[in-house]
Amino acid sequence: MPTFDPIRSFRKLAYNNALANHRLLQACAALNPGEFEAPRTSFFPSIKETLNHIITVDWFYVDGLEGGTLGYQAFEIDEPFDDISSLAQAQAKVDQRLAALCEALTPEKLVSTVRLHRGDRIQEERMDDVLAHLFQHQTHHRGQVHAMLSGTSVAPPQLDEFIVADDARFRGEELTGLGWSEEMLMR
Repeated sequence: MPTFDPIRSFRKLAYNNALANHRLLQACAALNPGEFEAPRTSFFPSIKETLNHIITVDWFYVDGLEGGTLGYQAFEIDEPFDDISSLAQAQAKVDQRLAALCEALTPEKLVSTVRLHRGDRIQEERMDDVLAHLFQHQTHHRGQVHAMLSGTSVAPPQLDEFIVADDARFRGEELTGLGWSEEMLMR
């Protein structure tokens, strides 16, 4: 019987996060002119604002998880990207950083303290809690973009086919394009 690996779920969530962002941003790249910026009903009032929020929050948390001190500088520009192409490239980079961080996790690192620089204070949290929070944040806001796409010329992509082995049939070509393999994901 295989032994339990407490790191496996975090690795899989990091890869799931990257694939879901990849699919969502590919769909957004196909939007008609004006649809990216158009006012919509959601927590942030456009696809553009929501995707920019996702990436700035990723910069903040991934930097903190890596031991950095970027802090609120991640939010100096509310919307650092005006176009989907630049945003997608930057998102892929931070997703790669998060996946690399999760690949390097150990049980000791999971319970280590992360220091998040919050301007006038430093928030201290367990790494596993920060990771869980970040993955939840991503899922929450990607779902909003997914719903907003329903009111555009582009159909929302499938975002929840990833974690189980049976979903391999839905992700083959994408994995190759991302440089991943099924063996890597299922270990």
